[in-house]
Amino acid sequence: MKKALLLSALILVFSGDLRSQDWHSDKYSMFVHFGLYSKLGGVWEGEPVRQGYSEQIQSFAGIFSDWYAATAYEFDPVGFDAEAIAELAVRGGMRSVVFTTKHHDGFCMFSTSTTSYNSVEMTPSGRDYVREMSEACARKGLRFGLYFSLIDWNYPHAYPISSHNADFVTPEHHEFSKAQVRELLTSYGPVSELWFDMGSLEPWQSRELYDLVKSLQPDCMVSGRLGNDVYDFAVMADNKLPQTALQAPWQSAVSMFPETWSYRSWQERGEVEDKVAEKLRTLIDVVSRGGNFLLNIGPASDGSIVPFESKVIESIGRWLEKNGDAIYGTEPSPYRTEFEWGDVTRKGNVLYLLLTGECPESQMIVLPGSRRKVHVTPEMFNPSDVKVIRLEYENGLPEIMEDTLPHGSVLTWKNAIPEYSYSCFDYYSNYRSVVGYEWNVDMRRPASSVEILYTSEEIGRKISLRAGDEEMILELDDCSPVDLASWVNVSGAEFGRMRGGTFDHAIDQARVPEWKSPEGDCAEVPSAGFSNYLYKAYVASDAHSLALFDLIAGNGAELQVSGKTMMKHLNPYRTESRTEKVLMELYEEEIEVILRSYNRFENTACAGFRLSDEQKAYRMVVDLPDTVKGRKVKVSLKAADRESPHTDCGLHNLRINLLR
Repeated sequence: MKKALLLSALILVFSGDLRSQDWHSDKYSMFVHFGLYSKLGGVWEGEPVRQGYSEQIQSFAGIFSDWYAATAYEFDPVGFDAEAIAELAVRGGMRSVVFTTKHHDGFCMFSTSTTSYNSVEMTPSGRDYVREMSEACARKGLRFGLYFSLIDWNYPHAYPISSHNADFVTPEHHEFSKAQVRELLTSYGPVSELWFDMGSLEPWQSRELYDLVKSLQPDCMVSGRLGNDVYDFAVMADNKLPQTALQAPWQSAVSMFPETWSYRSWQERGEVEDKVAEKLRTLIDVVSRGGNFLLNIGPASDGSIVPFESKVIESIGRWLEKNGDAIYGTEPSPYRTEFEWGDVTRKGNVLYLLLTGECPESQMIVLPGSRRKVHVTPEMFNPSDVKVIRLEYENGLPEIMEDTLPHGSVLTWKNAIPEYSYSCFDYYSNYRSVVGYEWNVDMRRPASSVEILYTSEEIGRKISLRAGDEEMILELDDCSPVDLASWVNVSGAEFGRMRGGTFDHAIDQARVPEWKSPEGDCAEVPSAGFSNYLYKAYVASDAHSLALFDLIAGNGAELQVSGKTMMKHLNPYRTESRTEKVLMELYEEEIEVILRSYNRFENTACAGFRLSDEQKAYRMVVDLPDTVKGRKVKVSLKAADRESPHTDCGLHNLRINLLR
């Protein structure tokens, strides 16, 4: 029996350093989309361009590059006032401004030696808008962040304009980007975050850019769209939120109107009050799930702030003047439960109840684990002026032990509470990753040790197993093999292509127009990138048992067992085919398994599922610390060998059994 290394529990905010704590505490920031495209206002040759975002009008209107570039000679936005934008951010309760230094069109809004295609050299006024914005933010006490596109439609050595903007970055383009990033981080003062966007970088390219940023400004936070899990905070898809709270730093960028980020002269804006209610609700949803909210404005063709957007932001700012304590510096709701009446944030021993939903019929709010009752009335529910109830617990928050498992339970992926982040290669190859598992366990009947069962896939892995306030760091070895499986049969295999080209789409058999029978236990077909293939089969056993299976997939894999996702992850970059072990619990009845094989990069897609020739698992038994015996405790499992907090932990095969 092994004695585990015990570490005292630490309360950390994400990576635990000051820069991430400050960034995480800010919660609310302004995004500014302003560039050469703003002059066009979503119109080309007198006609509105209705397809796509207006900041990408060059692509969606099919404008020749020289025609588009000629717009710069007339780009003189006399109404652009960085001081006014910074002042609006302050009035709106925002803590930082993220400004577009260069969008996909490649036009630089700053002085650069890398290209003459910039606002200083080509426009009538010769202005450096990044400098103006940087200095204005500094005067107003705002943090300043930079947006930087990783694709460039003007640079000759970049890939051409595509329909998806996730183009590969050539070595020449990569060096070009590094030169511009170096200029931006050495010429404009402290930068709070560098918001990379689009493109599809190889892992070494993501790492080089990340390391460059940190070498120049160590406190600068790097956004998730740098890709390959080499970033400080995950970024959701445009105007999207995660389904639940994430347990790693993240941000949601939201435009004032979902149709566009930059100014659109013919945009239908609706009523200010309706937009305030919409964006305030989004702010609260993001913060209650542990994220930061980045709300965009698009200055007009002359550079002035659109009055409608100013009114929306000022209204939210007035709400924050009264209720900012429920937003700034808070942590997400401690409850995994969703409430019909609204959302929860936390700060120390204080809970904030934000009434964004509907009044309960009972007109009473009772939180899990608490006997405290809060009376509410229908009049308190106003979407454009959300009411906040402050609950302080002088003796600390009541212990929240939802869904406690009885003594003797085996802890697996199936009965765990997952902890999430977002992992990605690039914008389209991203998904909600499982970065850990948590269980609430009744240990009032004492357990003296814990048994961990795993496969050859996990040998050599380092894991963190926390019970209560004690953490055990373990390296899984091959010292104690265990034989598996009675009679097992895999039958009825079929496969087909699922409509939808991104990895984050849910598995949906109805989106497979044609199913075919594979030749053998693995299907292999010619395929373009951005494609998903489903492979389904049925597994039968003559007894309740454990069995080991081989799963074969391409750039990414997801496995559903009886309709519930057991695992989902991206495989190592550009892996054409990968076979991995899956440990499954079987019953006497037949079980349906569905494998999704994701193809992002290759010319061939493969998918397969079969009983493994190796019917063997491995066992490790570890002493439990005395402090967790005889009471209800939280047990958590995480990877201790992942460089990024956003990468899937890959511990779905582990089974944890508490021994007396």
